[in-house]
Amino acid sequence: MEWKKIDDSTYQYDEGGVRFFLLLGTEQALLIDSGMEVHNARELAGEITELPVRLFNTHADMDHIGSNDEFDEVMINPAELVNYGKPHPSQKIIPIYDGDVIDIGGRKLLAIALPGHTPGSTALLDENSGMLFSGDPIQDGGIFMFGPMRDMSAYIHSLKRLEKYKGKIKGIYANHGTLPVDFSIVEKLIEGAKKVEKGELIPTERDMFGQTVKAYDVGVATFLCE
Repeated sequence: MEWKKIDDSTYQYDEGGVRFFLLLGTEQALLIDSGMEVHNARELAGEITELPVRLFNTHADMDHIGSNDEFDEVMINPAELVNYGKPHPSQKIIPIYDGDVIDIGGRKLLAIALPGHTPGSTALLDENSGMLFSGDPIQDGGIFMFGPMRDMSAYIHSLKRLEKYKGKIKGIYANHGTLPVDFSIVEKLIEGAKKVEKGELIPTERDMFGQTVKAYDVGVATFLCE
């Protein structure tokens, strides 16, 4: 496992099943999520930059917060706190709401709330490059929609909201699956999710962490549901 360069100021660290990102500004660096098996993402960022490193979590599933205990503060949508247990009591929560902008120096990142996969799932849009760091909701792999607080109706609504950003998004960088994927996947995911919600697709069964779930193949991705 090692850093892979996306461009001169953007890197990904791929653990095999999940990845996280490092973005460089002129004043700060930003980790978007902190891995699963690695527990030293902040230290790893030091291989790339000497800038102070901040942390933003797209959401709080376990494969995205592996190194969170390295940080004294974390930026996260407050709606996700129901899923997040602070790794140490002194960790400060910096709330990030839909429409907020994180500025790391010459690089502004617009927060776009995408609830459904989890209540506080939030993407970041790099307004200069058009890169959308989407977390888990937009990808061509397996999208977890089983377990507490997953909501397919909210998911569909969230993806529909992205239409207003269509002209600004040049590529979608998810934590799973192909990197990047084109914006055209969004409409296909909406169509597939609607069919799942209406009961129009026949699922197969799949074992996930000892739990039997229903897998709905919608062509561009697979929804894993109760």
